[in-house]
Amino acid sequence: QVQLVESGGGLVQAGASLRLSCAASGRTSSSYAMGWFRQAPGKEREFVAAITWSGTNTYYADSAKGRFTISRDNAKNTVYLQMNSLKPEDTAVYYCAATLRPLTRLLYQYDYWGQGTQVTVSS
Repeated sequence: QVQLVESGGGLVQAGASLRLSCAASGRTSSSYAMGWFRQAPGKEREFVAAITWSGTNTYYADSAKGRFTISRDNAKNTVYLQMNSLKPEDTAVYYCAATLRPLTRLLYQYDYWGQGTQVTVSS
């Protein structure tokens, strides 16, 4: 099993920045492609960004492109989501996830999920 724990969420004003962290533990935790998803109340969980195990390749949703950056530090078994220029519509619970599949944005292809961290952006 792989355990994922998100942190770094909070309440910020529009235009501010946050860096989310996802600490992974368990066997072969650094061999997984990793993704970030978010879910607002009453809405479907949506893809935000993903990164290969090497950190070489990344993939972003249109809503995140140009503002968010996903990265990872395999030595620390941690993946990050740097979020800049935050908007109220970014408000959601943010989840990290791990998959043994190739880089993907499809929710059902992820095998492990964290509990989420709340990000709230005020106008």
